[in-house]
Amino acid sequence: MEDNTQYLNAVYQNIKTAVQSIEDIITKVEDDELKKELAMEEDTYLAFQKECEVYAKSEKLDLKDNNFFEKARLWGSINMSTMMDKSARHIAELMLLGTFMGILTCYKDQNDHGGTSKELDELIDRLKEFERKNIERLLPFLKEN
Repeated sequence: MEDNTQYLNAVYQNIKTAVQSIEDIITKVEDDELKKELAMEEDTYLAFQKECEVYAKSEKLDLKDNNFFEKARLWGSINMSTMMDKSARHIAELMLLGTFMGILTCYKDQNDHGGTSKELDELIDRLKEFERKNIERLLPFLKEN
């Protein structure tokens, strides 16, 4: 049960980081196509988040959000990075870096906790696939402006 809780929280915190990143950065996006892409990504991450919450409730597990310092660090990092450059290219690069980190985290979490819950294994596999597709959709924004 403890390993299942750790697995769920690891997946949930990964998703919450993605949601927070998009929420922090989308207000700085001037490119309509990139804004549309990020809004679609946010909606999908929120659906994954809801799945985690439903799973936690059904299994009577406690979900833990990212701590305040992690949230503040992420917010500060995004704001500092976009202060001088709000181009679609730069924002896409930031989102790609975050997405790569999200995929790496999925692999690490699955290696650390995989097999404890078939439902969470399936969820994390779908999350990894979604993030791979995000990369494909974000790469074209790296073209020169």
